[in-house]
Amino acid sequence: MKKFIETLSNIWKIEELRGRILVTLGLLLVYRFGAQVVLPGIDTQQLAELSSRTDGGGLLGILNAFTGGAFANASFFALGIMPYISASIVVQLMGLAIPYLQKLQKEGESGRKTLNQITRWLTIGICLVQAPAYLYSLGSLGVPDSAFMMGKGLDFMIPAVLILVTGTIFAMWLGEKITDKGIGNGISLLIMVGIIATMPQSFVQEFVSRTAGSNGGLMLILIELIIWFVVILACIMLVMAVRQIPVQYARRTASGGYEKNVFGSRQYIPLKLNASGVMPIIFAQAIMFAPAYIGRIGPLKDTGAGQWLQTEFSNIFGLWYNIVFALLIIIFTYFYTAITVPTNKMADDLKRSGGFIPGIRPGKETADYLDKIMSLITLPGSVFLALIAVLPAIVVKLMGIQQGWSLFYGGTSLLIMVGVAIDTMQQVNSYLLNRHYDGLMKTGKNRKVVA
Repeated sequence: MKKFIETLSNIWKIEELRGRILVTLGLLLVYRFGAQVVLPGIDTQQLAELSSRTDGGGLLGILNAFTGGAFANASFFALGIMPYISASIVVQLMGLAIPYLQKLQKEGESGRKTLNQITRWLTIGICLVQAPAYLYSLGSLGVPDSAFMMGKGLDFMIPAVLILVTGTIFAMWLGEKITDKGIGNGISLLIMVGIIATMPQSFVQEFVSRTAGSNGGLMLILIELIIWFVVILACIMLVMAVRQIPVQYARRTASGGYEKNVFGSRQYIPLKLNASGVMPIIFAQAIMFAPAYIGRIGPLKDTGAGQWLQTEFSNIFGLWYNIVFALLIIIFTYFYTAITVPTNKMADDLKRSGGFIPGIRPGKETADYLDKIMSLITLPGSVFLALIAVLPAIVVKLMGIQQGWSLFYGGTSLLIMVGVAIDTMQQVNSYLLNRHYDGLMKTGKNRKVVA
């Protein structure tokens, strides 16, 4: 505890780091405040049914968690930052097929700025589709027509759509400002804060459920917390696990009037066990909307197969839903790793810098070797990721945990929280080490500056 307090004191001593942390906290506070401001023209007293549906877990619970409760509040930030995430994914995937986007990806900083501008415009387009869909769907989600004090005419819809689009763009701006002026990745922090905001309420519901009557009591709550911490440790291992590939560099030295090659220092190429992060889960989650939708339309609508699709794939805790979900995650993990880990470019860069993997010829053989290693380590990584993703359904079935609280036992929510927390701690750690202090991830005495 003494070392931890000393580390916090060191963080506060660094003026630049202190300023960045305060900026980050201030902008996150603005985002959380906006999540509580309800759209004008909607009676807040009649949103209870919408809140109760999102509190019970399921798909609506996931959407509400990602927006920090803004979805259930019908607030300015009801769409959250997810349209921007969707636009980023679309631009990234389009970069595989559109030469213009491929060219921008190779142009460095100027190309990155152009891609960001394209992503922003695409975000607005997605919001213009999602905003009216959200407003019209409120009725089917339990919000009565009387809650719309101005009705659902154009005099309400047009301003409401503009506010929702502006809310998403403002949230995107907050995220970019946190990245530039604060600490950590701003967009990821907004998502993480939104997820954490729904955690206390979910835990309270689980606590009340266990302590009311004879439903396990405090002992079962303690067991659940222990299992939760074990799952968090497993997620940390998944996020940080790497396979180190040894690399030898040749060093040229002059000796006796001629040059000769000698072995230089040995370094490593770190290949991550889970190089794709949470993107396979996000892709798979998007695809999982399709079966239930197919069961409601077309020739399958009134058939037994259509009813089965609607029943099985509308329940995120069901057996078939999670089997298909896990298989899609494994497939998308391989797909996303293949497009984000450029083994050919890594091999070319290694060859140009005079490096080589011992026992492997530079060039194509090195690229093939790296690709083989990535394929081997991606299999356990993808299976582990799929297991973490379906863990909420497992704990609901085996332990009877409340659906809202079970979402924090795995899936996208927990992986995002772990990944963002590690990334932010590493940035703080770098500031501390640059000022010759011990970091958050290492204990000991302050480092001395050697003159």
